[in-house]
Amino acid sequence: MVHSSILRKILVLLIMQFYKARFSKLQLIYICYTIVFHGGFSAGWIVSTLLAGATVGSFTGGSLADQFGRTKTFLLDAIPLTVGAFLCATATNVQTMIIGRLLAGIGIGISSAIVPLYISEISPTEIRGTLGSINQLFICIGILAALVAGLPLAANPLWWRTMFAISAVPSVLLALGMAISPESPRWLVQQKKIDQAEKAIKTLYGDGKVVEVMADLSASGQGSEEQDAGWFDLFSSRYFKVVSVGAALFLFQQLAGINAVVYYSTSVFRTAGVASDVAASALVGAANVFGTMIASSLMDKQGRKSLLITSFSGMALSMLLLSLSFTWKVLAPYSGPLAVIGTVLYVLSFSLGAGPVPALLLPEIFASRIRAKAVALSLGMHWISNFVIGLYFLSVVTKFGISKVYLGFASICLLAVLYIGGNVVETKGRSLEDIERELSPAT
Repeated sequence: MVHSSILRKILVLLIMQFYKARFSKLQLIYICYTIVFHGGFSAGWIVSTLLAGATVGSFTGGSLADQFGRTKTFLLDAIPLTVGAFLCATATNVQTMIIGRLLAGIGIGISSAIVPLYISEISPTEIRGTLGSINQLFICIGILAALVAGLPLAANPLWWRTMFAISAVPSVLLALGMAISPESPRWLVQQKKIDQAEKAIKTLYGDGKVVEVMADLSASGQGSEEQDAGWFDLFSSRYFKVVSVGAALFLFQQLAGINAVVYYSTSVFRTAGVASDVAASALVGAANVFGTMIASSLMDKQGRKSLLITSFSGMALSMLLLSLSFTWKVLAPYSGPLAVIGTVLYVLSFSLGAGPVPALLLPEIFASRIRAKAVALSLGMHWISNFVIGLYFLSVVTKFGISKVYLGFASICLLAVLYIGGNVVETKGRSLEDIERELSPAT
């Protein structure tokens, strides 16, 4: 029972993350240039349209998950994902493409909020970290697959329509998969649907775990007389510290420069004199997948906090190497290889902790009463910072130079190490209920 449930969860995650990462951001720039670029839209705005929708979707996802449950929210999420893909595939003007990308962004934002939430609530404690990191792993696989899938664009400029059309298929499969998946027992207990919660536990863990899991849920105080948390409750003295940690982790994740590196790595490689953009980008994608696979095996052994510290430390050193490769004259003859090596090391370091850990850690440290909305708020910080970086990165580079920008990213990574060391708690091997009793005790 447990093994078949885990396989089903992995399949659902694979479908969703392939959809989320079906295009690299560089390919989206190219696609949108070929259809809508008439001088009135910058590349930054074209890239950031989907991110704006994702910001709206991430905040919406928390409320939907609290009101309708986790699985029903997935079903609702398939609507904007599918319609958005269809509009993008058939777009003949600017307005249709923008609307399609906004809808797709809303769908992606919703899924980004409820995927880690759902995983954390249904996963066995001993493998919760591994299952959570699979989320990031499939994003990385999707990015790598997108690099390969986009190659026919060079020979067939209309290939982008086929790519968008294909992306509707995983959305439909997602809806079908979640229609037969069990609801979160924690949400069902919170809604006082005890019989349904016991049935979901049997499906996920087997008959022998029902009494144990139900006792743990009851001991944590779920199903008590406390009302569902509102948005303002996130900022109360009881929850503010853990909520601020969640928001800070995603802010550090984005402000450390990962999306700037991914968005514009091809341009950086070209500036550094690297001849093959495709080979360099594929190398970055492969490093992302490889690092995330390592993180998956270490998540429940080394722990979340140690991986975060190691990750941000490696990112800081990589950014320092990149910065020096563009400024030290003695390194000028080797600037091309150093740019590739520094970027690959940066992505590898990111994928070891800064990438997969925040989405896993947040649902673990948030109390059940605020979990959905708090995850949504944190993901909102993720998408807002993502939007800003995508919009202004090139302008900042033009003004200050790539070397200073990379040095700034290195400084942010070092600040992240200090913040994590003083504020993040270790959660490996602990049940969600145990963590909740420590970090958010009932008043």
